[in-house]
Amino acid sequence: MIYLNFTDLNEETQERLIANSKEDVKEKYGKDMMNYATKHNTNLDKMLDEEALRNLYSYNYVFNI
Repeated sequence: MIYLNFTDLNEETQERLIANSKEDVKEKYGKDMMNYATKHNTNLDKMLDEEALRNLYSYNYVFNI
């Protein structure tokens, strides 16, 4: 079995996965994150980036070799 880390992927693939993850996070937690950012005066974009990276670890990756 081969185990790959997110950083082992090329830059284009990493960017695409992060973009997909951001969209997932927006769908799931968008309104809650916006309310939290407003209430605590934090940067919403930074929070979204951090949550998108965390969300990547919940994905199951399939590679065709």
